[in-house]
Order: sequence, then C-alpha cells, then structure tokens
Amino acid sequence: MSTSVRSVLICGASGFIGGRVVRALREAGLSVTTASSRTHDFTRAHAPADWVPHLAGFDAVINAVGVLRETRDRPLDALHHRAPAALFEACAQAGVSRVLQISANGVATSDTRYATSKRAADEVLMRLRAEGRLDGTVLRPSIVFGRGGASSALFMSLAKLPVLVLPAAALSARVQPVAVPDVALACLRLLQDGGPELVTAVGPQALPLSAFIGELRRQLGHGPARVIPLPDAPSRWSALVGDRLPFQPWSSESLSLLQQDNVGDAATFARLLGRAPVPLEQFVEATWRSA
Repeated sequence: MSTSVRSVLICGASGFIGGRVVRALREAGLSVTTASSRTHDFTRAHAPADWVPHLAGFDAVINAVGVLRETRDRPLDALHHRAPAALFEACAQAGVSRVLQISANGVATSDTRYATSKRAADEVLMRLRAEGRLDGTVLRPSIVFGRGGASSALFMSLAKLPVLVLPAAALSARVQPVAVPDVALACLRLLQDGGPELVTAVGPQALPLSAFIGELRRQLGHGPARVIPLPDAPSRWSALVGDRLPFQPWSSESLSLLQQDNVGDAATFARLLGRAPVPLEQFVEATWRSA
C-alpha cells in the first residue's frame, strides 16, 4: 500500500520521543498537528467514533503516547491499549492509510502491565495491516537515550557515581540503547517510504547494563566505577519502595524489564535509517549535550 504523506497527526507529542518526532517531521517539511487532551483524550476516547471526526485531512497518524508508571489519572490499559486500539480502527474507517505505533522492545515476552498493555495495541495495528485496511508499522525501540528522557536522566545520574549498586539479575541482561534522534528519523523514513509491520529500533552495540553505564562514565571523563551486585530480595524491596514514589522511574515494572535482554538487529535498523545508528561512544555528545 503506497501513499504520499504530507499531513500528520501525532499523539503524545509532548513526551520525550514524541517531541523529537515532531521536530524531525517539521524539519523535513511535513505538516504536523499535535493532539491535545481536549480533543484527543486517551483516558476517555475508547471507541472509534471518538476519533473519526478528528482525523479528516490527515495522511498519517503516529501514536507516541506511553507512560512507564501507572497512576489514578494515567491508567495503563486506557492509555496503552483501549485508546490506541480505537484510534487505529478509526484510522482504517476514515481512510488514514499510514499509521505508526511507537511501542517498546521486549514487550513481546514480558508479562508486566506496561508490556501487556503495549502489546495489546501493537497486535490490533498489525491485525488491521494483515487485513489490508491500513499501512501500519509498530516501532519497538530499545532503551531510548537523550535529553528529556526519564531513563536517560537515571542512567546519567548513575554514571556519575563512583560505586554502582545494581540488581544482580539485571547485570547479565543486555541492552542496546538507541539515540532519540535515530528513533525520530526512523519515524520519518517509515512515513516517507513505508515499511514492515514491525521494526526494532536499536543502537549499534549490545552490552550489559553495567557496561553501558561504564561507557557513559568514560564519556563524562570519569574512571571505572566499582559495581556491587544487589541480591534478588533487596532488589525487589527497593523496587517496591519505588512503586510508592511515582515521580521517579524505579519500580517493580522497571526491575522486571531490566532483567531481560533488550536487543535487536542493528544492521536492519541502519538500512531503514539510511546510515549507521549513532555510535555508543558518541551518546553523551550526540543525544545529551547537543539535544
């Protein structure tokens, strides 16, 4: 299914990834409209009819809505599943042929509420594509690094510590961090050229979490840190404490996600970008200081 995309509606434009996507699309000359909570309320708009009146004139829609921590005002199932599912069906009904869903790598195998709610919406979009009703792609980034990201701020804070106390179960799991400008560029390429039903967005190198933090330390001009593995029980206890502090990213869900590999095929992602992803050794400069 081929289409020329000129006008794009972006949901979640005020977020870390969504904001960078808006910038990339506007710099490429596309007309971008950012959804507002008044007309596009993800906590309430759970039927296609809630969305169809707001889709006229758009060639494409990007859903970048996502929260790691659930609160009373931000229920995960509503934000990640029910509203996106209604939006995707509405796009099919309204003739918005190209739709991008920004999900997360690892949700296919995780049983956290974050992962299962994201996966449910991903599956709706892929089903609509399989039925030939729209050209939909699910973009699943690994850990996205850059200014403004909650996880980035956490990793940068850890990188400044001479002693790292990390969950033992997370030390052997590999991550493949991707720079936020590369995620934004991937969205632009998918809008311009289309793509497969599923794209994994990853950086050029997979490495253990402690090694990633160590590389950030090196880029900040610090020497190697001492790493102390935190046993399983204290790790769970600290995560439970984090569950009660919704203003910060550490929680039981975060712990679960960090305990599994979060990697992919960098060569395939590079072909989509049309260049190599931002090298890991340039992360601080490319995605933090110059963001």
